[in-house]
Amino acid sequence: MSGPYVIRGSVALPEAELMWRFSRSSGPGGQHVNTSDSQVELRFDVAATEVLPEVWKERALQRLAERGRLLQGGVVSVRASEHRSQWRNRETAAVRLAALLAEVTAPPPKPRRKKRIPRGINERRLREKKQRGDIKRGRSGRDWT
Repeated sequence: MSGPYVIRGSVALPEAELMWRFSRSSGPGGQHVNTSDSQVELRFDVAATEVLPEVWKERALQRLAERGRLLQGGVVSVRASEHRSQWRNRETAAVRLAALLAEVTAPPPKPRRKKRIPRGINERRLREKKQRGDIKRGRSGRDWT
């Protein structure tokens, strides 16, 4: 592996808590596919990890459950089989897992605050709408005699 995969800030995926499974891939590689276990499945137990702060953990479990990405027992799984080599698929899976955890542990966006529209802007908008309507009404040939 090429080093720690940072989720956010100083929090990174712990190598000891990652569970790897390898199987034969159906991807590119011709006859090579039939002989090597290049598909990678990476699992991470979000519920049992000590690396994530408690707030992040709750947020991640809730959002992953909403998306249907959570396996039984609070485990999240990511697969990669795009590349021919197992090593590159391992890298891809780890990066995907870190990105997924960064996304689901992010704080919710600040609520939008309604702001009052200034009277001048509203009056100008209504005046322009009126002018546009007059232009369109003037295009009809009703008044011609």
